[in-house]
Amino acid sequence: MELTGEYGPPRDEQEVTAVVDITAQAFAMAAADSDSVVRKNHASQLLRLLRHDGQVAATLTLIRMGQFLGGRSVPIIGVGGVGVAPEHRGAGAATRLFHHFLREMRDEGAPLSVLFPATQPLYRRVGYEQAGARYEIRVDASSLELGERSLTLRPMRPSDEAAVDACYRRFAAQRHGWLDRGDYIWRRVRTPRHDTAHGFVVEGDSGLEGFVYLIRSLAPQGAVPKQLLKLNDLVATTPAAARRLLRFIGDHRSLAQDVVWYGGADEPLLALLREQTYQVKLSMHWMTRLLDVPKALEARGWPQGLSGALHLDVADDVLPQNQGRFVLEVEGGAARVRPGGEGRLRLHVRALAPLFTGFLTPRALQLAGMLDADDASLDVAAALFAGPAPSLRDMF
Repeated sequence: MELTGEYGPPRDEQEVTAVVDITAQAFAMAAADSDSVVRKNHASQLLRLLRHDGQVAATLTLIRMGQFLGGRSVPIIGVGGVGVAPEHRGAGAATRLFHHFLREMRDEGAPLSVLFPATQPLYRRVGYEQAGARYEIRVDASSLELGERSLTLRPMRPSDEAAVDACYRRFAAQRHGWLDRGDYIWRRVRTPRHDTAHGFVVEGDSGLEGFVYLIRSLAPQGAVPKQLLKLNDLVATTPAAARRLLRFIGDHRSLAQDVVWYGGADEPLLALLREQTYQVKLSMHWMTRLLDVPKALEARGWPQGLSGALHLDVADDVLPQNQGRFVLEVEGGAARVRPGGEGRLRLHVRALAPLFTGFLTPRALQLAGMLDADDASLDVAAALFAGPAPSLRDMF
């Protein structure tokens, strides 16, 4: 696709103001809220925009961070704040914006991009596909009476921040698909817009073993309003810390009925509950785009003790560097990718995303018409990409 329109960060105050207006309209935000969010992102050099005839036509926010895949942190570019000026909607401005953006991020060296889609056709046109899920977990507070008080629980202090970050990272590294957070995501956890997050930590013999960020809001329940407890983050790195945190949350049962947090369908804390007094439901699927096929495949972790080779034939109509044949060789938990090979497994880069994360099996992709391969290649791919279902806690 021929690139048209000027692209880059805002050049002046007039363009920042235009982004504020586009963001307010695209997300039905109050003008003051949009202004605050956009100016923070501008100050951090996260904004990109497309100009048409000298006017801002579309904008997005890029977020540099990592994602744990196979136990290794893979650098990714998250995308948020995608908006198109009303007068440019339906004219391909967002598609042109993403063509520029994807090429810039690949040139920068990023192997992957991840986003939560407001609409999927746009992102599929530029090579993204569903690659994992975010689930809402809702628990009856009265069921969290676990009797665990052996560890110390106290309010979080500013001096705990580094230990909390390290505790989260130890935990997230074991959760396939979770973010290796940067400052942008941590700000959303600690200082959510329009809410107050109260932090508490659990300490044991090994130091800080868990923490929770808790947001309280009123949820009317008949004549007497009760609180809804939203856990902006909930991390336990030991069984004792898990039980202590659940008991602490359960101690709110006289004030609250429902407790809500986000994660994967395989939430381990639910195994501690006596009864199935909870609901787990899909919140949203997230989408991934491989920006550099060899780099992405070599960056993620792979199963230890498993070796194999897969001959790929990849199509990519946006980033031609990804087009062609590659041989993926896995051994000892790491991968090497070289050009060439026999191209026995043929797919578009869009279909490579759910295979890459393990969200869909090779045979599921074949059934959907997104992949073509012989049986031997399907079996090798199924073994190499097998693993836990990819999930995300954080929205961005």
